Amino acid sequence: MDIINSIEKESLREDVPQFEVGDTVKVFFKVIEGNKERVQAYEGIVIARKHGGLRETFTVRRISSGIGVERVFPLHSPKIEKVEIVRKGRVRRAKLYYLRDRTGKAAKIKDRVR
Repeated sequence: MDIINSIEKESLREDVPQFEVGDTVKVFFKVIEGNKERVQAYEGIVIARKHGGLRETFTVRRISSGIGVERVFPLHSPKIEKVEIVRKGRVRRAKLYYLRDRTGKAAKIKDRVR
């Protein structure tokens, strides 16, 4: 198992900021359209972080045209250019799946003050 861990460590990104569930983030990822490549931003609330190491993923939820849209990003993917933290949120859960049932003010998350 040490061989697998050592190979995975080489592929880990070190430019990933420390964000947690409940934070509002802006993810800049590369989109390939035909033979062109551009960077697209996706801003929303992190509702889950799963796994660990090289396989770590995080789910970002946002409301687009009144419809909730969730997208799962691999944290250490080369397609992700950068992750910006817009706001820190104060939550008491590891997964925020309850936000799927809520809209408007009920889906609001308090700011973390430190």
